[in-house]
Amino acid sequence: MKIVRIAGVALTAAAALSVAACGSNSSAGSGSTSSAMAPSSSMAAPMSSSASMGTGVTTNADVFGPACSQLPQGSAPGSLDSMGPEPVASAASTNPLLTKLVAAVKATNLVDTLNSQQAITVFAPADSAFGKLGEEKFNQLAQNPSQLAPILQYHVLPQRYDAKGLQAAGTVQTLNTDGGPIKIEGTGDNMTVNGAKVLCGNIPTKNATVFVIDSVLTPGTNK
Repeated sequence: MKIVRIAGVALTAAAALSVAACGSNSSAGSGSTSSAMAPSSSMAAPMSSSASMGTGVTTNADVFGPACSQLPQGSAPGSLDSMGPEPVASAASTNPLLTKLVAAVKATNLVDTLNSQQAITVFAPADSAFGKLGEEKFNQLAQNPSQLAPILQYHVLPQRYDAKGLQAAGTVQTLNTDGGPIKIEGTGDNMTVNGAKVLCGNIPTKNATVFVIDSVLTPGTNK
């Protein structure tokens, strides 16, 4: 799949998420192929019953992971109920786990691009993941979109998967095809993405299924 082109920067992607109390570990089906990412593409609302459809779309009941309980509850901003109807970048903008990621997406002018996609999967590094890079490194990347874009791009799949779909695939390709495949291992609370632990997975947004992870993925480490 071809790397998405973005006005002003090489594409990216990572982003957004939502979630509140952890739900059950059940998930939707495998994954559905998305149209090529392009700023002009339209969004498609997810179907409400994905478990039998194999679309990779999830519901609040499918969310799992140790960090899910850190999100606001009910209809408060940043909760599953408030983020679910929103496109991924907009949903992420109120998520208390993803303030650094949101800043990175804004720095590369990718908000509209991510919001316009129909069916994607996002591996979203939590603030603690960016913290491992150090404030100086993060600021350096934020001021250099051409360096940041390929990293963000490596966190987005041009196809929508739930946890079971990712596990069945074993390895998946990101928008940054030069970065190499992403390896999925483990299940449930022990699920990892190229070694990064899933802190809260199967998070539903209008156009993406999101997995909050505890490390920033590095392109080229799994070639």
